[in-house]
Amino acid sequence: MTKKINEVAQKIRTEVGKVIVGQEETLDLLLVGLFSGGHMLLEDVPGVGKTVLAKALAASIGSKFTRIQCTPDLLPSDVVGTTVFNQKTGEFEFREGPLFSQLVLADEINRAIPRTQSALLEAMAEGQITSDGVSRKLDRPFFVIATQNPIESHGTFPLPEAQLDRFLMRISLGYPTHEEERTIFRLSRQEAARTAMEAVVTPEDVIEVQEEVRLVKMTQEVEDYLISLIRKTRNWEGIALGVSPRGLIALGAAAQALAVIRGRDYVIPDDIKYLAPKVLAHRLVLDSSMRMKQKTANDVLNDILNDATVPVEDDAAPAAAR
Repeated sequence: MTKKINEVAQKIRTEVGKVIVGQEETLDLLLVGLFSGGHMLLEDVPGVGKTVLAKALAASIGSKFTRIQCTPDLLPSDVVGTTVFNQKTGEFEFREGPLFSQLVLADEINRAIPRTQSALLEAMAEGQITSDGVSRKLDRPFFVIATQNPIESHGTFPLPEAQLDRFLMRISLGYPTHEEERTIFRLSRQEAARTAMEAVVTPEDVIEVQEEVRLVKMTQEVEDYLISLIRKTRNWEGIALGVSPRGLIALGAAAQALAVIRGRDYVIPDDIKYLAPKVLAHRLVLDSSMRMKQKTANDVLNDILNDATVPVEDDAAPAAAR
């Protein structure tokens, strides 16, 4: 199991690396989201490669790809689809919207009105859409990458906490280094480099990986460590709203995916510690005292992680792996 998943992950890394420079960690986190069946929120300034990364990932897995440019006049029917009258047949028929894809890029999601955001988030949560009272299943794998600009607020509709909770992770690409930026600049002048992407795995391979990831082992000691972190967020000083059971499930699923990407068929505490800020930070609501101290959700989570008792290695690994 672990060997095949590693092969799939490595093929995708190599192919995406043809057009994306210096984002190895971000790509691994996207693979964690894809393999665990979650969805990702990329929060960064314009021009750092969010759209290129999403398109490259879709091309590498041979999936259907659509890009939705979110604007204030975008309606739910524009993303879900609508029923129209066919004059030739004399019947009403459903015209599928861009959500009927496998990898969907929702660009600048915070520019869409709340009704449209809700339509997108229903598809993320249920794997289906509802139009005119009829539910329609979406193709698997169904993976949404949404982007938003954290700096610009004019004409935006920020996602409320309940909707942010639907995303597995919120991550940022950041700016490249000097040498990475040199490589990006040179690649931008090579048309062949931008069009050389090809499918190295299939959507069926991704579905198989998703099924296998659910079988990754987690000992009771590691489960207790995971649950204790979540419960600490609910009574920690400075946190007004802690992490829900949905957040617990999300962190557990992400840790399972990360474990196999790192070559193991079992989760260790380091997997959880590494992912916790990325999976949990956007699910926390801090009170005014933390904001006055200029402490972020990541700062508070680091305090919680430092306070938690970490299982020893013998307790973290299943008996068969020792």
